[in-house]
Amino acid sequence: MNLSSAVHKKIFHIVSISSQKIKQNSYVIGGYVRDFLLGKVQSRDLDILTIGEGIRLAKEVSKNIVSYHPKIRIFKRFGTAMLEYDNQKIEFVGSRKESYHFYSRKPVIELGSLQDDQNRRDFTINTLAISLNHNNYGELIDPFGGLSDLKKKILKTPLDANITYSDDPLRMMRAIRFATQLQFNIEKYSFQSIKKNKDRINIVSTERIIEEFNKILLSEKPSIGLFLLYKSELLSIILPELVSLKGIEEKNGYKHKDNFYHTLQVVDNISKEKDNSLWLRWVALLHDIGKTYTKKFIPRIGWSFHDHEFVGSKMVKNIFQRLKLPKGSSMKYVKKMIQYSYRPIALIGYNSSDSAIRRFIFDIGNDLEDLMKLCIADITTNNMERKNQYEKNIYLLMERIRNLEKKDKIKNWKSPISGNDIMKAFHIYPCKKIGIIKNFVKDSILEGKISNNFHSAYILMLKKGEELGLKKK
Repeated sequence: MNLSSAVHKKIFHIVSISSQKIKQNSYVIGGYVRDFLLGKVQSRDLDILTIGEGIRLAKEVSKNIVSYHPKIRIFKRFGTAMLEYDNQKIEFVGSRKESYHFYSRKPVIELGSLQDDQNRRDFTINTLAISLNHNNYGELIDPFGGLSDLKKKILKTPLDANITYSDDPLRMMRAIRFATQLQFNIEKYSFQSIKKNKDRINIVSTERIIEEFNKILLSEKPSIGLFLLYKSELLSIILPELVSLKGIEEKNGYKHKDNFYHTLQVVDNISKEKDNSLWLRWVALLHDIGKTYTKKFIPRIGWSFHDHEFVGSKMVKNIFQRLKLPKGSSMKYVKKMIQYSYRPIALIGYNSSDSAIRRFIFDIGNDLEDLMKLCIADITTNNMERKNQYEKNIYLLMERIRNLEKKDKIKNWKSPISGNDIMKAFHIYPCKKIGIIKNFVKDSILEGKISNNFHSAYILMLKKGEELGLKKK
């Protein structure tokens, strides 16, 4: 099969000419070929495989780019090189064969043939190569039936799956990630091998595991990968807090929903908007983790998960530390969103006071829009009448929030009165009374007792100061 149309760009011809000059056969391999055959938008990254030294070919290619000679980044440890040309990152690697020690996923590398290199790759769909050589330019080289697997939407390993996954256990995560992104099925024997080798994941660094996990979360339908992680038992190793939500308990005719499947649906719902951030998806993933520890049966009422959002928010720090996720603003955002995840529900209805809504706007600040997205995503009932009513209630709350914010400007609120204003008015130095006055002014504005402006706040400040024994100078 000839795929000259896949390698018509100038860079491929430059690689071909450069390969002839140094007498090294070369091929484009992996993701670029796979995506071309799938008709997907092709990656800006190219993997060029050469039978010989990758660094040598990269230098020759740079010399043969006439308009300018792009800078080459050399990675001697891996025997690879990379350059950028025409908005593409091009990596050059020499063909190799690999062998592994049991306690490490880092291979012992030797020079090898094209077949050796294809043998070492993770899945048949990633072994596909297109020749850049003069005698068979554009020919598809497919020793493992990768093209057939692409058509069948199947993921399987080129060699024995048990060896492939045991040698490099990160491939188990990659299998599930590709299955999620491409919406392919993992071949039955291959999936059984993942389950069999699941404990080998412990030799992989947490950072690499989470890199793949995040790609699953950022996919169009993350529930595919999350369910495969659960079914393979990898999820019990990576995120047992999520697995503990699995199951339905019934008592005296009362039962609760399966919070694991509910969570997967919430994550899918939040992912329908592609621009929703990774961390909002983490919020959706972890929003109910506190339910395992707060579940309680109340006779004649049913199941309760009181304060699960508060308990769940407290669990976030340990999870982020264990998974080596960022500890700064991202972690604070996830904690805050989970802590306030039930707050909008409590405000729904005409009985909620304006002051309660003002306090909510003040507390959530810039994350208000994301929290409301979560509330909508959290509606997973199959009863359309209920679903429509829940959504209507949330939209009515959002309308009240918009109206109050327009009038009172509480979002990202900053007190009209500063500590310096108080010290200047009463000729005092920093002390506890300043904090008391500031909090009193803030509460008065949030409760709607005074307007959110300097004049109203200043008069109230003077009054409160007098009550505290301070005199205006």
